[in-house]
Amino acid sequence: MSDIARLRGSLVPLVTPFRDGAVDWEGFAGLIEWQIASGSHGLVITGTTGEPSALTFEERVGLYRLAVEVARGRVPIIAGTGTNNFEETVRLSQAAQAAGVDALLVVVPYYVRPSQEGLFRYFKGIAERVDLPIILYNIPGRTAAHLEVDTVARLREACPNIIGIKEANKDFEHINRLLHRMGRDFRVYSGIELLCFPVLAIGGAGYVSATGNVLPDRVARLYDLVAAGRWREAQDLHYELLPLNDALFIETNPVPAKTALGMMGKISPEVRLPLAPMRPENVERLRQVLRAYGLIP
Repeated sequence: MSDIARLRGSLVPLVTPFRDGAVDWEGFAGLIEWQIASGSHGLVITGTTGEPSALTFEERVGLYRLAVEVARGRVPIIAGTGTNNFEETVRLSQAAQAAGVDALLVVVPYYVRPSQEGLFRYFKGIAERVDLPIILYNIPGRTAAHLEVDTVARLREACPNIIGIKEANKDFEHINRLLHRMGRDFRVYSGIELLCFPVLAIGGAGYVSATGNVLPDRVARLYDLVAAGRWREAQDLHYELLPLNDALFIETNPVPAKTALGMMGKISPEVRLPLAPMRPENVERLRQVLRAYGLIP
């Protein structure tokens, strides 16, 4: 199994750049180099921010392979392999393992609204078919299903390679109860931007923040400050990041993040249907926020 001690800090859920409708492989490689140079602690490939449901199986696997090739072990690569089809998730997970990724991020199956027993069997079935560390991904706002603490505890007991969970969950009480039940050696990551600092404060392992796509150095620094015990500086940075966090969610993620990266000259801001370009008034609002952070002239 991969070295799970490295799976901490700012694990940036990288956007998938497109150009003229196709995956922009060169742009993707450039984003990885920029993220590593900026101090990000790890990268999540084809997580929610990477538009996984708009990608083919072959594109997703190609992104895993390229990420591993470009990163060259400098930071861990975590492959988002979840779908709402069990066999496809297994195939993607096994392909990601063959590509050399360090861990998997597997989302609660969306749309089908499974029971807790269904979720237990689904994740257990995947964990039994790969040797990699698995991070569960609970995002009830998108899946209409909630992975309960009891189910996470059952999975951890049954599957040694299930080592953590990403909670894109505004219920901070639930996250507290999860850490209390599982112990702080179980890696809990925030998937909600405004909870990144609070989750660290109660013993979380890090966060998967879309804002890291646009301001990777400062998003990574938030974790570094906490790890160094510099709590007041971390608190100040938490509030410094708040306006950008808000601006990147004025429309559906990752549309604002890709729009911002387009303004910054990093990639084309293209998204795939059913996502669409930002409304002009929101583009201007985002532009003003980026200027305030010194990200564009």
